Amino acid sequence: MASLSLSSSSSSYSSSWTAKQNKAFERALAIFDKDTPDRWENVASMVGGGKTVEEVKRHYDILVEDLKCIESGQVPFPNYKPTPGPGPGPTHPKTNSNKPSSLPNDDDHHRLMMYLKLQ
Repeated sequence: MASLSLSSSSSSYSSSWTAKQNKAFERALAIFDKDTPDRWENVASMVGGGKTVEEVKRHYDILVEDLKCIESGQVPFPNYKPTPGPGPGPTHPKTNSNKPSSLPNDDDHHRLMMYLKLQ
C-alpha cells in the first residue's frame, strides 16, 4: 500500500518494498495493535527482508499520510475500464475481470482501512 506513496519525498524510499513485504506489513498491523509491547520490532520481524524498526515506522507514517490524502479527497478516484481476463474462471464481482489472488480483496482492504482509522 504505502509503496504507492503520494508523497514525492518518500517515493524513492518506499519503492524498495515488495508486494509480499507490503502484505506482511498489513497483516502485522492487524495482529500487533498500538498497545502491543514492542509493536514495531514485531512488525519488522514479520515483514522480514532485513527491514529495520525505523523503516517499518516510516512505512507506517507514509501509509497514514496517504490515507489522509485519500480520505480528504485530494486523490481522485481512478476511472478504471474493465479488461477481459485471460480466460474462463472466477472474476471480480465489481469489475468483471480476473483479479490476481496476491492482491487484497475488498473486504481485506476495508478491514485494514477501518483498523488504521482506529489508530
